[in-house]
Amino acid sequence: MSFDGRMLANISVLAAIVHSGSFARAAEALGMSPSGVSRAVTRLESSIGIRLFDRTTRSVTLTDEGRQLYAQISPLLAGIGDAVTLATGASTAVQGRLRVNVDAFFAGRMLAPHIDKFLQRHPNLELELTVRDQLGDLVAEGFDIAVRFGQPPSSSLVARRLLDTRTVTVASPDYLKRRGRPNTPGDLAGHSCIQMKSAMTGLPLDWEYGSAGEKITLRTSGRLLVNESSTLIAACVGGAGVARVKASGVKDLLADNSLVEILQDWQGESFHLYALYPSRHLPPAKVSAFIDFVTEVLDLSEPAAHSYRARSTARVKVVTDVG
Repeated sequence: MSFDGRMLANISVLAAIVHSGSFARAAEALGMSPSGVSRAVTRLESSIGIRLFDRTTRSVTLTDEGRQLYAQISPLLAGIGDAVTLATGASTAVQGRLRVNVDAFFAGRMLAPHIDKFLQRHPNLELELTVRDQLGDLVAEGFDIAVRFGQPPSSSLVARRLLDTRTVTVASPDYLKRRGRPNTPGDLAGHSCIQMKSAMTGLPLDWEYGSAGEKITLRTSGRLLVNESSTLIAACVGGAGVARVKASGVKDLLADNSLVEILQDWQGESFHLYALYPSRHLPPAKVSAFIDFVTEVLDLSEPAAHSYRARSTARVKVVTDVG
């Protein structure tokens, strides 16, 4: 199969459709007519012998073959763009649109309070934050980067560990005054524990503890079950019960005594925070800038040997997709 300029142009149309979510929006972004976009897709499908999209009057989605193709070409397209930028001496330009996939805890408790600093630094960048329970298909859905807790999936994505954080058991001063302070994990049986629903099973998550080589897994109980961290923390601050949370996201609440850490002699499980992105080769400047900024934000509460050097506002769009 020959590869020429027309093939590359058709592939660029494919990428625009994936990023924009529709033929019409891709046409607008590319300065083409919708029929021209449709013809480009047809030519690409004919040249490679596979159907790329499932199309209805209401939606456009990639076929399995289309997802596989886009997963392979997306890093290459980004590399071409960055190679051109590098050649013109503007490899550090942070511009365009940056689409970021994040979990609710990181977004609400760790990133959002500081995001204005990032917006003020990059006047030519538009930022879209999408909050989700699960990572999903980062490449096929057109995300530039994801920042999430947990073990990275086995995939072609580059995974860069940013932070390790432990879980802590907390309650409000008012709750502890009313119900008393538990001294061991076993004491939790007599307390109202705020339950977090597993996104995988729909069941409450178990609580794990370790002390002096001993490990305990508890199935706690309580009348409140939630499916995202902001509600969990707010309910705990309001005195609804005992909660288990990642320490890195509640340092401010512990510092001002809105929450009190309990069971401090019993260590909870640890979580790793990762940045995930499609390609290590010539990562876009906007991706590198965002990773550096997140590292700086983490340094505010987790001292480390990182620093942020770039200076440069933007517009931010937040999409919430939890539950």
